[in-house]
Amino acid sequence: MSFGQGGPYGAQGDSGPHTTPWGAPPPQQPGQPQPGQFGPPPGQPAPALPPQQPAQPQPQQPVQPQPPQPGHPAPAAPQAAPLPPQQPYAPAQQPTRAQPQAPSPWAQPQGGGTPDWAALADTADRDRRRKWLLIGGGALATAAVAAIVATAVVLSDKGDKNLPAAEKLPSASAGTPEPTFSKAVTPPPNPREFISSQEKDTAPLTVKTLFPHSKPSLDKRVYKRAAQDTATDCASVAQGGLGQVLADNGCRQVLRSTYVRDGVAVTVGVAVFDTKAAADKAKEQSTGNIAPLTGDDAASFCQGTACRLSANAEGRYAYFTIAGFTNGSAVTPDDTKALQAGRDVAGYTFRRIMARANAQAAAAASPKPSGNPTAKPSDSPKNKA
Repeated sequence: MSFGQGGPYGAQGDSGPHTTPWGAPPPQQPGQPQPGQFGPPPGQPAPALPPQQPAQPQPQQPVQPQPPQPGHPAPAAPQAAPLPPQQPYAPAQQPTRAQPQAPSPWAQPQGGGTPDWAALADTADRDRRRKWLLIGGGALATAAVAAIVATAVVLSDKGDKNLPAAEKLPSASAGTPEPTFSKAVTPPPNPREFISSQEKDTAPLTVKTLFPHSKPSLDKRVYKRAAQDTATDCASVAQGGLGQVLADNGCRQVLRSTYVRDGVAVTVGVAVFDTKAAADKAKEQSTGNIAPLTGDDAASFCQGTACRLSANAEGRYAYFTIAGFTNGSAVTPDDTKALQAGRDVAGYTFRRIMARANAQAAAAASPKPSGNPTAKPSDSPKNKA
């Protein structure tokens, strides 16, 4: 059936009921076609359609009303379907973009992978270059400072050429005495050299020059000299084999002196040899003892009884002591009086031998006055009270 150019509702210009040309579109039932579109005739149910998603509201264009065709009743105005509730318009939120960050070469990659070795090498290389730059800069700065200082020194030397010349000192006149200088004092030689051999030990030697004090004070203990003698036969004043030792080593003489204090008597005998080596050998080979020298205050000490003995050597002198009680009693091992007396007299003998050495060394070092005879050393120094 043909409807002509006007459509199913008649041609344009036919009379019929009209709707407001700019009104809202007629209400549509779901699934019904719009006027002018293909679909089932009015009044027939529309076939079921699959469910659709609710369409977004679009602005509606005005629909031109169509006049009814003759012989067909005008379709009832459809009821307007309620519009879905509109959500308030809000501007769309733009997603926040994170600022890109430079990946750290030292960071561990996600998933437990290996580090970025190339980045690590680049970082180490940059640090190394920075270090060498700092070192090079410091060296250049030091060289620049040195160059500045050298330039300043050179310029200052050039500026000193205008300084005045040094004044000449006046020459000495003919009558001005020339300064005189004394000869350098030679330090004294070793004193022990003068008592080590007969050739150098030339000072007078007697029992009185060696033991001049009648009451020597030995470590604040005062002793009294009881007797003295000199023996050229060394074996005659020795006992128990000591005489043979003295003779075998070339003993020249023995000087003896006895001292008494608090019931104890001590005799010291100094054996004189030609060399220090002979004296040292006699000391090491010593056996027996020196014979005690009795006197008024020591008439019977060490006569066949136990006594304290000692043997020492200094230079070309070997000296021996024997100490015991003046009443003739024996010295016990735990006795200390005879032991102390023997040590006191032995120490006194050592100091007297060294005094002899020091005196000869000082005389050799001091200049001799011209025209005056050489002073003879005193044979008897003052006795200590």
